[in-house]
Amino acid sequence: MATRRDRALSYYESLDEGDYEALSSLLAEGFVHDRPDLTLEGRERFVRFMREERPRTDTTHEVDGVYVGGPPDGEDDPEVVVRGRLLADGQLLVDFADAFTFEGDRIARIVTYTQ
Repeated sequence: MATRRDRALSYYESLDEGDYEALSSLLAEGFVHDRPDLTLEGRERFVRFMREERPRTDTTHEVDGVYVGGPPDGEDDPEVVVRGRLLADGQLLVDFADAFTFEGDRIARIVTYTQ
């Protein structure tokens, strides 16, 4: 059984390989992606953006760290945070940290922080 950590890493693999069917299968129907430049709401809207509208599709995500934790009140609902770099042709575009939250085994929300 895939863990939430595994699902977060599969998200990047799906994006980098352009496997939008796999990407869609990872996301909850009401998925939301909050990033510094825009917010995308809904699984289908997000996948359409990634497939057809994003400025660059020749990018790769290099993951530097994956952190699994939970809320301070001890609920058993871990969050996954991935820290890494977005590259194009081996050149750094941006450093990022993505905070993933889940509904069951699907990614419900990603909040992206960039530098």
